[in-house]
Amino acid sequence: MSTPTAPARPSRMSLAVRDSSTMLRRTLLHARRYPSLTLNLLLTPVMLLLLFVYVFGDTMSAGIGGGPDRSAYIAYVVPGLLLMTIGSTVIGTAVSVAGDMNEGIIARFRTMAIHRPSVLVGHVVGSVLQSVLSVVLVGIVGVAIGFRSTDATALEWLAAFGLLVLFATALTWIAVGMGLVSPNVEAASNNAMPLILLPLLSSAFTPVDSMPGWFQPVAEYQPFTPAIETLRGLLLGGEIGHNGWLAVAWCLLLTGLGSFWSTAAFNRDPK
Repeated sequence: MSTPTAPARPSRMSLAVRDSSTMLRRTLLHARRYPSLTLNLLLTPVMLLLLFVYVFGDTMSAGIGGGPDRSAYIAYVVPGLLLMTIGSTVIGTAVSVAGDMNEGIIARFRTMAIHRPSVLVGHVVGSVLQSVLSVVLVGIVGVAIGFRSTDATALEWLAAFGLLVLFATALTWIAVGMGLVSPNVEAASNNAMPLILLPLLSSAFTPVDSMPGWFQPVAEYQPFTPAIETLRGLLLGGEIGHNGWLAVAWCLLLTGLGSFWSTAAFNRDPK
């Protein structure tokens, strides 16, 4: 009589995927139950888009050489607002992580027999999905007011989407780290504000060479400007130059720093 064999134990990878999927579902359910936070953060780039197009559009279009027709400025400003939308959306991630820390659920997760990084992975993947959805919604508003990308090829559209996902991943990891080290949700919201303020100091609304000389290095040597210029070139079928490599390098650097910071903060024993 043969001896029954014990069922095979799930592999470490399958356990990690299972726990990460569970944490992702938790993050998405939390976002669905409290949509007001995401909606409030999404309104900021939408209102800025409408403000700069319909209030300053004619003047700004003339400033970039587009004449009195604001359509030239719509084409210029929408790519910058798409990346600004990502910065705005991930502020909600910092607030959500800080809320978990204050409610004690993170401390509870640390004591459970789960794949520890899955807690962070759930937040990151959920935030990236929310960022992509927010970008799509802002893009729809841009198309509704006149933005067109007729010169972009299918490959350029794919590259633009990949850049948006990569940039969202980088900023999300930074936001998760900010949420983990913030003492409360109010501090997390304040700490993450540079993620929405930096685009205002970039080439999102006006070319870098039109800024005062002393301010141009501030606008040029930061992560948003090369990413905006790359996205603008891809969507409008223009030249990218060295901005593409700079944008990817910034994304990889921020992802590495953010993931290291977040993991170290999560694994730190509470006092």
